[in-house]
Amino acid sequence: MNEEMTYHFVGIKGSGMSALALIMHDKGFKVQGSDIEKYFFTQKNLEESHIPIMPFDKQNIQKGQIIIAGNAFPDTHEEIVAAKELGLEVIRYHEFLAELINNYTSIAITGSHGKTSTTGLLSHVIGNIEETSYLIGDGTGHGVPDADFFVLEACEYRRHFLAYKPDYAIITNIDYDHPDYFTSLEDVVDAFQTLANQVKKSIIACGDDEQLQKLQASVPVVYYGFEDNNQFQAKNLTRSTTGSEFDVYNDNEYFGHFEIPTFGKHNVLNALAVIAICHYENIDMEQVKENLMTFKGVKRRFTEKKMEDMTIIDDYAHHPSEIRATIDAARQKYPDKEIIAVFQPHTFTRTVALMSEFGEALSLADSVYLCDIFGSAREEKGEVKIEDLAAKIESGAPILTEDDMSPLLAHHDAVVIFMGAGDVQKFETAYETILSQTSLSNQ
Repeated sequence: MNEEMTYHFVGIKGSGMSALALIMHDKGFKVQGSDIEKYFFTQKNLEESHIPIMPFDKQNIQKGQIIIAGNAFPDTHEEIVAAKELGLEVIRYHEFLAELINNYTSIAITGSHGKTSTTGLLSHVIGNIEETSYLIGDGTGHGVPDADFFVLEACEYRRHFLAYKPDYAIITNIDYDHPDYFTSLEDVVDAFQTLANQVKKSIIACGDDEQLQKLQASVPVVYYGFEDNNQFQAKNLTRSTTGSEFDVYNDNEYFGHFEIPTFGKHNVLNALAVIAICHYENIDMEQVKENLMTFKGVKRRFTEKKMEDMTIIDDYAHHPSEIRATIDAARQKYPDKEIIAVFQPHTFTRTVALMSEFGEALSLADSVYLCDIFGSAREEKGEVKIEDLAAKIESGAPILTEDDMSPLLAHHDAVVIFMGAGDVQKFETAYETILSQTSLSNQ
């Protein structure tokens, strides 16, 4: 790390990139970055830290910079081309992060689903007890100069996480996703197996997951879950409208009673993973219990607000398994209310590959509405149409546009969940606007 140089982040608004920029800033390095001008939720933390954000322009690249390049941008990007012409060092995001974590006890959290929530939970719990730097996939990053631990979210897309050789890995599950890159479930399993071979101390894995049960590793694999085959097992689960309580058994012996203020079985599993890793690092379990109770969640994961007589939830769910988990959490917290799903599919390839599964998962809601497919930077068009998905919904699914969210006004005293990894928030904003206007006109 060079304290004299300026670290310039190409694509600084990316969730991982913004978090890494915040970590470097907290550590005292000079940091700036560039991106498209459209507002993205990650830039709030960057602005609060007074980190300069510029529109993409090759003129941003100057001598005296080290370039951190976001993985979404090819080598032909104007700023990366300019950097190479000037002979500057250009390092890809995951490669830079791999080098950074070597100075700490590193804990990489990965899996097809639940990475961000589990990373956020572990960062909160361990960060309130020990000196900890962390990088969370919701754009949150925090750097401590003399940290003992480095907690990071590790993404499997394009096998980027294979840059890391962490001390510990938490693996939440393995599922078929990113069909624009992975060819099959077996291909996904192969990627996670390769990562497992690189872990230095121990792997904490969900033993309820069929694929993870087959994991081979030269380091110990500690399994957690609800089923009897797990070393760390949750029993006597009580779900209420204020959260979840459960007993933990370690090797069939009672370990302790825990409470979390979050909803859905997936959050109990996330807590189990955190309890297991803290046990193995000899972190005081009473403090772990206390901090589990004060976790407020991460951005865009079951983020709630109340407007008029409606409860509005914003969630990043963009895979059938995640939709199921989010609806399950909403049913636990609001057992007597109608649950409405508003879903924006993310990428054409995922929509095609998982069409039937999306239909089944969304049908768990009482009412379903769809927004047009969000293409993403890596694929702007595809053969599938939103009407194809609508046909898979048992009760039907009207298609909403940003200009007309009025069909949602038919629902009262209900829970509406806006789900997606694209720009589904613009539909939520449009709904909130029309909801407040309707309320004013009725007064």
